[in-house]
Order: sequence, then C-alpha cells, then structure tokens
Amino acid sequence: MQIFHNPQHAKHHPQREMFRGKLVPCHENDQRLIHVLAELARRPVGSLHVPGPADRGILESVHSADYLDFLASAWSTWCALAPDNAMLDILPSVWPVRGFRHAAPSSNFTARLGRYSFDAGSPMMAGTWDAALTGAACAIDAARSVAAGGVDNPKRQAMALTRPPGHHAGPDFFGGYCFINNSAVAAQTLRNSGLKRVAVLDVDYHHGNGTQTIFYARDDVFTVSIHGDPRTEYPFYLGYADEHGEGAGTGANRNFPLPAGTGFPAWRRTLETALQAIADYGAQALVLALGVDTFEGDPISRFLLRSPDYLEIGAAVAAAGLPTVVVMEGGYAVSEVGINVVNVLEGLSR
Repeated sequence: MQIFHNPQHAKHHPQREMFRGKLVPCHENDQRLIHVLAELARRPVGSLHVPGPADRGILESVHSADYLDFLASAWSTWCALAPDNAMLDILPSVWPVRGFRHAAPSSNFTARLGRYSFDAGSPMMAGTWDAALTGAACAIDAARSVAAGGVDNPKRQAMALTRPPGHHAGPDFFGGYCFINNSAVAAQTLRNSGLKRVAVLDVDYHHGNGTQTIFYARDDVFTVSIHGDPRTEYPFYLGYADEHGEGAGTGANRNFPLPAGTGFPAWRRTLETALQAIADYGAQALVLALGVDTFEGDPISRFLLRSPDYLEIGAAVAAAGLPTVVVMEGGYAVSEVGINVVNVLEGLSR
C-alpha cells in the first residue's frame, strides 16, 4: 500500500476550540498523526510518500473558487486587522442563519468568516491553509495511484494520511475541524481518471455532512455514511436516513444513523448493508473516509468499538474487491489512534 503523508500537518496547531460551552484544548491536534506514523514505523503496512502539489482544478471541482481564496488569504487578512491578532487563532462568531442573505456582499472579515463556516469549533491559524492544501494533495496522489495501479500498486490501495480532516467541509463552508474535503477530492480525482461510478464510504462517528452536500445532486458518486444518530450527535442538521439525494443524485446517498452505545456486532451488520448498497450501485472504486472515533475510548463520541474490531473492518472493506483510497478523518483517543488506523490498513492489505 502506498501511504501519502502530510509533512505540513503540524503547521495546523490550534490552541482552543469552543466545546460544550467552554474554550478547551483542541481535540484535533498533531499528536493524532504522530501516533499513526509511530505505529506504522512499528508495523509497516506500506511505503510512505510525500505528495506533489495540489491540483487547483480538482479542488475547484468540489469547492467554490471564492471559498478556496478565502481560506488561502484568511490568516494574512486577520493579521492585517490588528497586530495582536498574530497571537490568536481565528474563530467565527456570527453566521447568516434563516432569513439572512448568505451571499451578502460584506467586506468585513468577521462577516465573511461566518459566511464560510458553520461552527465555532474549527480554529484557523498561520499554517492552516498549508496543512489543508497539502492534505488535499495527499488525497489527489493517493487516488491517482489507485486509478493507475500497475507494478507500483498492484492491489490498487493507497492512503491519504493527513490532518486536519475533511469530511465536514462542504462546497463553500468549513467546520468540524475540516477545511478541504479530502474524501471528496479523492472521489473527484478517481472520476477524473475515467472511472464512471465511485463510492464514498464514511465510517467516522460523525456524519460526513460536507461530502453528502458536495455530491447530493450527482449520480456519479454514491455517498454512504455510518454514524451517530444526528438527533443527538454532531453535526445534527444532516445525516438522517431519509436523505437520499436530489435531482440526478436521487438514490445516490444512503445514511445509516446508529444510537449512542452501539457496539461492534450491530455496527458490523450495518457495514455489511452499506457494502451491499455499494455493490448494488456498481461502484468501480471506493473512498473509505476513515474515522476511528467509533472507538470505545473516544472523548467526543459514543460507540463501543475496540481495537481488534478495526482489523475486521479493513478485512470487510477488502472483501468488497474494489480499488480503495483510504482517507484519514477523525479519531480523538489520541494514544490509540495509531493502533486503530494501522489495524484497518493491516486488515485491508492482507
């Protein structure tokens, strides 16, 4: 397996996030990737690679150009507002909710920040854009490797090992620690390679609302998500079982919300249902949006999977027989993230 890792990820080092009414140290931090790399050094399951530059054309196939431009310029604009801002993270504080003009032509930075975000838990700082952009490059190169196959990748498996994660980022909004949707970027890259039908299987505890939104009216990318029930779990406003797509995309979205406290037997049965739906769709390749915050010890999630279960997840995905791009998403029980991620990769590559 070829693993494209993000050497810029530690440039994104947020100080505090708004969580349950308090500013707390960020759950999404650089130790997450450091633990995965350490476990890969202990249990190699593939070769590590650094990506080339990100293809802006592919990024603009999933995100609006004005949104990408905002992300790229946010830090310099923030610092230009006041000298002391260089010591602070950027956090949004106002949003255009129902009845407001979402595309109001305001030049105020705070107003634009709210326009392009949906929560107050996703800080930005000097290195956020570099980290997110290089993460997207990891997803592009991993997808290109899978599409090409050949002697360098005979199993047609690759991983984008990166942070910040991406599956909550939509066409023109960030949130949930996510800025560029790496799973969507990987799926679009597979489509650009000539594959006509691609599936995204999101197994993060939190629904991939950004990925669903990006592809909701398209029938060439089938989006499937197994996640905590949005009636009680973030991101709350998408992820319900009755969301099936719209227009040309009607029938190309499936959500499998599960209650808090779900253990592996019930989760595993749902995975089989999801994989059967992907087979019925006729997918030619798969993007696995891999969140391991389904782990029983995760501090912000409420499923009860254990480390050995992730070996089975990898094996089940491998049994689907599809060229597969794995994209790193969530997982915040930091000391176990490396074990759980590498267990999936080991199960997948057997």
